[in-house]
Amino acid sequence: MPFKEMGLSPELLTALKPKTYPSPTPVQTEFIPLALKGDDIWVTAPTGSGKTLAYALPLIEQTIKSLADPKRQQVPGPKLIQSLVLVPTRELAVQVSQTIMSLSAHLHKLCKVTVVFGGVSINPQMMGLRGGTDILIATPGRLLDLMAQNALKLQHVKTLVLDEADKLLELGFQDELQEILNALPAQRQNLFLSATRPKGIEILARSLLNNPHEIQIVGATQQPAVIVQRAIYTDPSKRTQLLKHLIKTENLKQILVFVATQHGSDMVAAKLRVAGIAAEPFHGQLSQGKRQQVLADFKLHRVKVVLATDLAARGLDIEKLPTVINFDLPRSAVDYTHRIGRTGRAGEPGLAISFVCPDSLQHWGLIEKRHAVKLEKESILGFEASESVPDQAPGNGGIKGKRPNKKDKLRAAKAAEI
Repeated sequence: MPFKEMGLSPELLTALKPKTYPSPTPVQTEFIPLALKGDDIWVTAPTGSGKTLAYALPLIEQTIKSLADPKRQQVPGPKLIQSLVLVPTRELAVQVSQTIMSLSAHLHKLCKVTVVFGGVSINPQMMGLRGGTDILIATPGRLLDLMAQNALKLQHVKTLVLDEADKLLELGFQDELQEILNALPAQRQNLFLSATRPKGIEILARSLLNNPHEIQIVGATQQPAVIVQRAIYTDPSKRTQLLKHLIKTENLKQILVFVATQHGSDMVAAKLRVAGIAAEPFHGQLSQGKRQQVLADFKLHRVKVVLATDLAARGLDIEKLPTVINFDLPRSAVDYTHRIGRTGRAGEPGLAISFVCPDSLQHWGLIEKRHAVKLEKESILGFEASESVPDQAPGNGGIKGKRPNKKDKLRAAKAAEI
């Protein structure tokens, strides 16, 4: 079904440039007509499936129709918040706002879109909310801060969007989310989107949604065939040198490297710079201005390597990103999906390399099992691991001669919930 047959107004269809949006994705085809009817929807679909555009179009359509409502035109005072989009991170908030603003730009000031998030001064955001707004994109913490300052009210919200709801729960926003839900009107439309469906999401969705339409895109955990996956077996102490070696010998041009901690991000970036490689850390302790600058430099190839934590990288969208490297393995198989899904998009080839160490063999086995893949573990001359790979793949018993430690058990328990 093309966009023009979905019930969208002519004003909105003019914003859908054929080169940018040639045809609806599967999730958009199912989602948009249901959302335009005002129904609750629960979507589970992988990263890069087009979820943002799927809800952005109905939100703008709702605003266009309200502008034509004579009753609204007669109401004096500031614009009322009609649509609230909650997202887990600053980067995703900016990305969503850019999409919605670009689609509504031709409406000029008739449709006001505002984005608010933490890590920056609250005063400009309070000023921006004077006069109200039609569509508000917000992170939970900053939204509550603004509510406490009496800078906005939510009692007129018609549509609530929870984007990346799984990440909202994973990052511990349960209490903040409940406080926001308590401030919303009981009668509203709820659009619930996530890339995964763990137990916590099931509970939240069932309590929040009213007779929802459920959309699940088949193969949500499968990776596009254009991504080449590799696993290199090495020691933890050799990973930084191995990373330098791969960058120089394999002519890697633009690399997003995932590390477990903010400290690790800083340290590895510093060591790469000493080696003459343009590298920058990317994590939550950096200022918003610095993070935006790193991202801009990365997109323009002024920075070759970005060392990112999972939290900071959520919502990043680098066009034609060629390479992702797991310096540290992700905590769960689903995080592995999000990480390597940053490359190999829109039919472009991608490369995903994971560093596997003797103490992470069991966890790597879980990731392979969840993704139904079995990668041969490469050994690079000069960077070999001190322990050989066991003949038998590690399973519930762990690595031969070793008992699973507390971290292994926590990882296994986390993976079992998925």
